[in-house]
Amino acid sequence: MEIGAEGNPIKLGERRTLSFSNRKIIIGSTPIFAATSHVLKAYAESDQRVFECPCPSCGAYIEILWPQIQWQPDKPETAQWCCPSCGVFHDEGHKASMVSNGRWRVTKPDVQGHAGFRINALVSLLPNACWPRLAAEFLQAKNDPTALQAFVNTILAQPWDEAEMVDEADLITRVLPIGLDRLPDEALVIVAGIDVQDDRLEISLVAFDRHDVAYVLSHIVIWGSPDDDTLWQELDELLKTRWRHPYGGSIGIDATAIDSGDGEWTARVYDFCWPRTSRRVMAIKGMYGSRPLVQRSKGKVGTRKDGRGGGYVWIAGVDVIKTTLFNRLQRGAMIRFSDTLEPVYFEQLASEKLVVRYSRGQPVRRFERVSGRARAEALDCLVYSFAARKAVPVQWQNRENVLRGQGTIERPSYGKMLADRYGRRNP
Repeated sequence: MEIGAEGNPIKLGERRTLSFSNRKIIIGSTPIFAATSHVLKAYAESDQRVFECPCPSCGAYIEILWPQIQWQPDKPETAQWCCPSCGVFHDEGHKASMVSNGRWRVTKPDVQGHAGFRINALVSLLPNACWPRLAAEFLQAKNDPTALQAFVNTILAQPWDEAEMVDEADLITRVLPIGLDRLPDEALVIVAGIDVQDDRLEISLVAFDRHDVAYVLSHIVIWGSPDDDTLWQELDELLKTRWRHPYGGSIGIDATAIDSGDGEWTARVYDFCWPRTSRRVMAIKGMYGSRPLVQRSKGKVGTRKDGRGGGYVWIAGVDVIKTTLFNRLQRGAMIRFSDTLEPVYFEQLASEKLVVRYSRGQPVRRFERVSGRARAEALDCLVYSFAARKAVPVQWQNRENVLRGQGTIERPSYGKMLADRYGRRNP
């Protein structure tokens, strides 16, 4: 529920019920972030009821929580519930009886007139929510912070715990002996994220594997004014480069996202990107708030120097991408770095922090610059790289076969990609 011009939409909805003597207001949701969740705040103000099931062995009523679901190492099919009262294990076959005899217990009896209910998917009787399947889902998600957050929010009904800052010293410990001349075997896609400054272009080249693990291969600076054609010519040559892959074939850049939101150099970015649409060279503009990770503008904008029609701009959901990046960077998962990167690169990755500010009296999550750290080009380039990755449809096995010299690359046209995504062919 986004905060609008009139304030908190939930409170506004409540105000609309003032004239009804028999009103009943129901608020329901999965929690997302503890600091800004409306439903968690409402539950905290309630009598805080929890759903408890009787243990088939000792009869104790227990709220079934995730730490109580246990299985043999790497065998999620053996998942069972362990009663914390008597220590006896019970398999999925007991769940239906336990749930049917379950009860709600009020944990804050002093609160009157405001009932609150907390329940998770561990007591669901749906086949896809059986304990072995949930254990398998957890094992698959545990190393991917984005997938793990979805599990914590929607399966466990718990808020996602966020750290406020990224530790640059921890990032440096994750460097590997990789680079453009030492591609990891897993690198099957390479994208470029580019930040435009008054005297240079900063370019991050990032590879991804079939599990979407990111490998930052290089961070390159091309010096010169964006008003100089030679700067863009040098960039064009870089974007055409191909590198030898360990499988024997060569690999190039699949998609490029260039920041066009500067204002002063927007027209030059458009001039460079639009003639290269077929190579997935995209003009990117970052926008804040709750929005898709990346989406195309509704219509064409701008005109090129020759007066012909303009092109599309891609809108990047900066807050959404940064949340994904912060989850990965903070938890040491799904992102690796080349040992060729300078220490300043990691300092810039840690140049922002997550804070909670109040807007019209309501908490709002924002990313703000850490005091004393003026530059954030590395972070911006990584954001654009993740946006570019979303523009690359990949058939992973086909890509691997091509790199091994065992097939021909199936590269959908940019127009087909747009048609698949938006339901129509790009003109």
